[in-house]
Order: sequence, then C-alpha cells, then structure tokens
Amino acid sequence: MALSRKTDNNTVRIHYYDSIEDAHPYLTPLIVCPGLSETAEEYLDLLEALLPRRSILLSFRGRGHSDTPDSGYNLAHHIDDIASVVRCAALEHFHLLGYSRGASYALGYAQGHQKQIHSLIVGDYPAEHRAMPLNWPEDYINQYLIPCNRIDDYIRPSAVYGIQRESSQISLDDPLDIPVLATRGLLDGSMVSDVDLDRYKDLCSHLIVKEYAQSGHDIRENEKALFYSDIIRFLDTIG
Repeated sequence: MALSRKTDNNTVRIHYYDSIEDAHPYLTPLIVCPGLSETAEEYLDLLEALLPRRSILLSFRGRGHSDTPDSGYNLAHHIDDIASVVRCAALEHFHLLGYSRGASYALGYAQGHQKQIHSLIVGDYPAEHRAMPLNWPEDYINQYLIPCNRIDDYIRPSAVYGIQRESSQISLDDPLDIPVLATRGLLDGSMVSDVDLDRYKDLCSHLIVKEYAQSGHDIRENEKALFYSDIIRFLDTIG
C-alpha cells in the first residue's frame, strides 16, 4: 500500500513511506513526524486510515531504517531530515503532523516554512525543543527501551546519547498563521500543561484544541481510534 524510499540528507539516508500510488492528487498530502523512539512503521495504520489522502511517514536519523550518524542530533538536523523528505517526495504544499518529541521537529519546520504548510497537528507536546539531562540516556535505555523491546529496531543507543549531547532548550515561539490542531491528554503524564496550552493560544491565530480524558502522554495507545478520527476530520475540514 505504500512505497518504501530513502533520501540523502548530507550523506545521512532518511527512510520514509509514501502512499502516492493509492492516493488522489486533489487532496493535500500529510507528512508524519514520529515521536522520540518511534519509527515510520508505527504509523502505517494511520496511512491506511487516511487514504485516499497521500501520506508520507518518515523515520528520523537513528531510528527505524534510517542511518545512524555519529553526530548530528540537534533540532536543526531533525528539521533537515524533514526538508530532505519534502524535496525527495516533490511536495510543494502539505499538512504536517508531529507526535511527542516529533512535534518539536514539525513545529520547528513549520515556523520556518509556513508558505508550504496547509496545517499543523501537534500531538501532546509543548511549543519547545527540550534539552535532555545528563542521566537521561541510561534511564531511558534501561527503564524504557530495553524493557519495552524498543532498542535498535526503533532507536539506536548512539542516537539516544547523541540527542542528549546535542539538544538545546529552544522556545519555539514564532507566531503561526496557519490552522493548528493541538492535542493533549488530561491524565497524569501529559506533556501539555494549561500554561503550555495558553502558549499555543497566543502563538496560533487559527487553533483547535482536542483533549483526551482517558490518556496522559499515551494518546496513541489509549485512544488511538478517537485520535485518528480527529486527525482525519481536521484534515478533511481544511482540504
């Protein structure tokens, strides 16, 4: 149902899926930016649900079938990964979805390329790019990735260390004059506080908010069907 492709971003090959062969050209495509340890494969069900709209699902550097460079894990490098997929897929206008930390990459891209973006969807993440503490890699690898079998095939340890080493705290506070769907869980664990939501209201001139009463940060696990239907409804409203 989707083509598997790779594009070259300054010698780093970035893998993505593209449903172009089964999509209708009159619908604006969607690019999906997965979360920190997520891969493109985990969104193939969304790609199928979105048909006949074209979807492009990418795996960022160090994840999935993309390359794992020794360095190059700051916000700008991840934004460049998106840009390389945009060029390879020959996209002029598109919707952009980012989930969890992938939302910061998507938001960073959107703030620099608003003329390309029809709309932005933010999955439970504040308008910022976060620095990671020194002890984060070991905790993340040993307490989450290994117990949940998310090591290597999902994200490589060297990428985890690279993200910690190179990430800086950046406020993504450029105004957005495009439609934005901001989503957040209402239970403990959500990464979007009331203060964060107020920031989105200040930044976005066309904001829709969706909240999920049975989820914290894990909207895709706890309320996936509702989350996906909200995404589809939002995109269909815009076109």
